[in-house]
Amino acid sequence: MKAIIFDLDGVVVDTAKYHYLAWRKLAEELGFAFEEEHNERLKGVSRMRSLEIVLEVGGLAGMSEVQKQELAERKNGYYLNMISGIDQSEILPGISQFISRQKRAGYKIALGSASKSGRMILEKLGLADQFDAIVDGNLAERAKPDPQVFIKAAELLGVPCSECIVIEDAAAGIDAALAGGMKCIGVGDKAILGKADIVVPDTEALSGIEML
Repeated sequence: MKAIIFDLDGVVVDTAKYHYLAWRKLAEELGFAFEEEHNERLKGVSRMRSLEIVLEVGGLAGMSEVQKQELAERKNGYYLNMISGIDQSEILPGISQFISRQKRAGYKIALGSASKSGRMILEKLGLADQFDAIVDGNLAERAKPDPQVFIKAAELLGVPCSECIVIEDAAAGIDAALAGGMKCIGVGDKAILGKADIVVPDTEALSGIEML
């Protein structure tokens, strides 16, 4: 193994909470409540599919593509405003040390995220210079479980997919990594992420595993 590709939300930083708050704000404006149990359905899902799920929860059907695009952009505006103040304090436990250690061990490091704000978030966290390649939603059009985002990251690193390890917290991300012919470490619930080669309960536990 020569490279490690990190998902962003739930692996490097918990921006998922800001996505939820932004969707909840949009739902309130549309006249219904969007609760945390509904938000579970959005994990690892693209922005437009997330909007469709939110509208399903609210029982709103028949919107045009133009209306949907306007709503998605409004939600994204709320999200970008919310994350504008994030800093190093929001890096998930153990991640900075884990990345530094793997860099010293000779691994190439990449980001593979559907978020179009991936680079900006890494810069705000002070981590951008630790990544040899950054692939986010601006470079990958197809959402996980399509492996495109991870394959592009491997290409930018110049490393074969078979020599890459993906670190993911969503089932769709695990499926994407495996579809791309990569090894995968899941962070979270083993019942959900059981297809991964290794599953750890949280980011702090990454420090205790032997790399594949």
